[in-house]
Amino acid sequence: MIGSSRRLRVFARSQPTDLRKGFSGLYGLVLTEMERDPTSGDLYLFVNRRRTQAKVLLWDGTGLCIFSKRLDQGQFSCLWRDSQAPALRLTKSELDLYLEGCQLVGQETLSPPEILLQTTGNAGQCVV
Repeated sequence: MIGSSRRLRVFARSQPTDLRKGFSGLYGLVLTEMERDPTSGDLYLFVNRRRTQAKVLLWDGTGLCIFSKRLDQGQFSCLWRDSQAPALRLTKSELDLYLEGCQLVGQETLSPPEILLQTTGNAGQCVV
């Protein structure tokens, strides 16, 4: 699938998307509706209403890339149960599972929460 040597974050749009949109249209959705920076290097997943097609938008440092998949049979899992949220957060592994047809993605938390380190201000000690 989409390879990279660095850790990637994935954000899925929480509503169906008209996948006739190209680079500019998807870029605009990331900015306005998902409230994210499309040039951050993160992946952005979009799925059509029938859930038979998906597109992933990625800024690779030199330009935008769109990866697309159309299913011959079946449907992708539904990601828009909470259409009020601007985006659903996935890991790169969850994106791979989603595009392979896993039905649990977006329904079950597959990854542990992200650990954020905070400094305490006491000689560089960290609190988890």
